[in-house]
Amino acid sequence: MNAEKIKILILCTGNSCRSQMAHGFLQSFDPDIIVCSAGTEASGQLNPKAVEVMKAAGIDLSQHTSDPVDKYLGEAWDYVITVCGGAAETCPAFSGKVKHRLHIGFDDPSHAVGTPAFVESEYYRVRDEIREAFRKFYETRIRPAKK
Repeated sequence: MNAEKIKILILCTGNSCRSQMAHGFLQSFDPDIIVCSAGTEASGQLNPKAVEVMKAAGIDLSQHTSDPVDKYLGEAWDYVITVCGGAAETCPAFSGKVKHRLHIGFDDPSHAVGTPAFVESEYYRVRDEIREAFRKFYETRIRPAKK
């Protein structure tokens, strides 16, 4: 096993919803990896609906913080992963020392419009897509690298 821990930074625009979900899932898959998340325009707070749907999945995000990407620019990362989905959004560029850059995009459930039930269903849909995509990422990239 590698002596150094694998470091992963997940980036989005606001760092309040999708990047936080991905952070929570990835950390839950393996507590021995270092996972951080940040935003190019960090909101400074978590989306309450994101916290709620993650709690329903057994993951507590209530102690997470919404951090600006600048906080992490001086660090080296094994992976920097962007999760902004919509073409209208600007996914951040990261200029730090990075071994692998990936984009795994998702819709932003905070932009969902409709009945409260539909909006809630969008949060659950995106949460489940994030769990599935990051489980696959973990199983194909991280777990093999730890052996």
